[in-house]
Amino acid sequence: MTQMSRLPDLILEPLVRAALMEDLGTYGDVTTRAVIPADTVYDAVINARQPGVVSGMQIAEIAFRLVDANLEVTTLKADGSPCAPGDALMRIKGRASSILSGERVALNFAGRLSGIATLTGSFVAETAGTTTKVTCTRKTTPGLRIVEKQAVLHGGGSNHRYSLSDAILIKDNHIAAAGGVEAVLKAAHAAASHMMKIEIEVDRLDQLEVVLKVGGADVVLLDNMDTPTLKRAVELVGDQMVTEASGNMTVPRIAEVAATGVNFISSGALTHSAQTLDLGLDF
Repeated sequence: MTQMSRLPDLILEPLVRAALMEDLGTYGDVTTRAVIPADTVYDAVINARQPGVVSGMQIAEIAFRLVDANLEVTTLKADGSPCAPGDALMRIKGRASSILSGERVALNFAGRLSGIATLTGSFVAETAGTTTKVTCTRKTTPGLRIVEKQAVLHGGGSNHRYSLSDAILIKDNHIAAAGGVEAVLKAAHAAASHMMKIEIEVDRLDQLEVVLKVGGADVVLLDNMDTPTLKRAVELVGDQMVTEASGNMTVPRIAEVAATGVNFISSGALTHSAQTLDLGLDF
């Protein structure tokens, strides 16, 4: 990960603070307060227990420092780095009670986001030798979109829209409600500012032919097409629009889809189906 891809802590702090408030409840960590003397100091390490791609270290650091600003937190594996079982990802030194109170929130975020980065990395690896990019969707955990999309970047993927306000993306229901491909494209083109891109979804070649005839779209979303149809669609588009393939995009299929020459492969699975990476904190 480059320093440029790091989000400002100010953006992430409200998410982490809310998670800590949920976990600490109305009276804080009663177990730790009952059994750990207040002046007990320890070193702790977050370790990887599975191979993968690291994400969420920035958030884990924020979690510990929100609990106790005097903790010494050192990131050993930066977000976006590969990890192997046994690798130390972060060291935390200070009051044991503070470390224990922030542990679960830090690990929940880091495990979840590392899982997303790891799955994304698996998708991206299948596009090797092509110019196709892997991108996520808006199928994210409510309230956590910003960090889940950041995890996709850590895994080597790219980001689609962050919200409905980022671009005009015309889906099948928009087409049906607006009266067809030609009508919806003309309406979108009339409403869009010079700064806003227009993408339209098609799932048949005859729809694509209408899109190419009418014009006005910057990107075409080729949805749920089998690979031969997708290849033909990419050929028809040529360099007239950016092409994006979606629907049934699994790791075993990515290589053959990328071979069609499509510009982007989008998959909701990157964020909604990623398995949490097993991380642990040890004193």
